[in-house]
Amino acid sequence: MPRPRPAASSRWYRRAAGALAFAALIELVSRTGLADREFLPPASEIVGRAVALLLDPAFRAHALTSLLAWAIGLCVAALLAVPLGLLLGSVPVIDAATRSVVEFLRPIPSVALIPLVALVIGTGLQHRITLVVYASLWPILYNTMYGLRGVDPLAKESLRAYGFGPLAVLLRVSLPSATPFITTGFRLAAGVALILTVSTEIVAGRGEGIGVFIFFAGIAVPARMTDILAGVFWVGLFGVAVNALLVAVERRAFRWHHARLGERS
Repeated sequence: MPRPRPAASSRWYRRAAGALAFAALIELVSRTGLADREFLPPASEIVGRAVALLLDPAFRAHALTSLLAWAIGLCVAALLAVPLGLLLGSVPVIDAATRSVVEFLRPIPSVALIPLVALVIGTGLQHRITLVVYASLWPILYNTMYGLRGVDPLAKESLRAYGFGPLAVLLRVSLPSATPFITTGFRLAAGVALILTVSTEIVAGRGEGIGVFIFFAGIAVPARMTDILAGVFWVGLFGVAVNALLVAVERRAFRWHHARLGERS
């Protein structure tokens, strides 16, 4: 029997309550002196500064630059990873031939490549996009391959029995069945892409981007901690919003998939 799921409104209330409790804790710790206000301003000051930054055209330019690098890098990664995952997941010979290379590249931290990529292609927008593509590629690639392994073999054999070739079987059965897993990989990659975008901007320390804004706020004398945490606030809020949007799309588009998972649990 599938377990009943809490209502969506109830889940949102609990999440909002958790966020408010966390903000209240920061407010209490800062105002009571348990933490130095120079390093941890009250939550009310952080949120107030975040709202003020949203009205600042310079900060909005930083945010739009980061969003552009994030969106382009994520889309390019998906366009590369999905076909590659379908190829490796459908052709065992190619998978075996390339597995050692893939397993060698996958564990390399993307942050460690920031100096190398900067030397090769510079520190502009293309620098961020390249690193975002590299980091976002793996969640989508592996979820695509994993989804293909879970395709019902009886459905594939039935299509072959009616004379359909490998490509038709892939497009008519394997790809639709693997799409929920690909979507999950894309959602995971969206978070990774956001982390890499901001991290690359902080390390590069030039141009535009929220990471650049945070970097200059950090090297100011004295450091502008309210600006730093307000920038971090907007990065975190954007990540939460994107994840919530993708989860909602996932649940609405693949109700049959979640119903099947519920039956198995």
